[in-house]
Amino acid sequence: MSGIYCHILPTDKTPEVIFDAEGTLTIKGRAMALNRTAPSEKLLDCIERYLKNPANTTTIIIELEYLNSFGTQILVAVIRKVSQVLDQGKRLVIKWYYDEEDDDILERGHHISEAFNLPIEFIPITDHSFFN
Repeated sequence: MSGIYCHILPTDKTPEVIFDAEGTLTIKGRAMALNRTAPSEKLLDCIERYLKNPANTTTIIIELEYLNSFGTQILVAVIRKVSQVLDQGKRLVIKWYYDEEDDDILERGHHISEAFNLPIEFIPITDHSFFN
């Protein structure tokens, strides 16, 4: 497997998404959409294609500087869909980068981890330029 399944450019309200065929899904930027967006639908379609032949290890990297309630709902839908790799006997790794001063994003991550009973590695970031 090689190449990129999906590359969605960021907007002022939606994050950049890169999903490569090696199994790394990176979601970076701001997730503050107010409704279901074309980029979120495109990502779910990309995940559906990926699930037909997933890598042995799928890694989700979340680097969000802002995450509103609806963005959280979309992220939950993405994690729910990607976690289907576990049903295929594959491995899932989730790395959640967050501004160490942003308790809200950290708390949302913990809620998602508990809701899906999935381990998430929470990685605090002290350098604010990381999200730029």
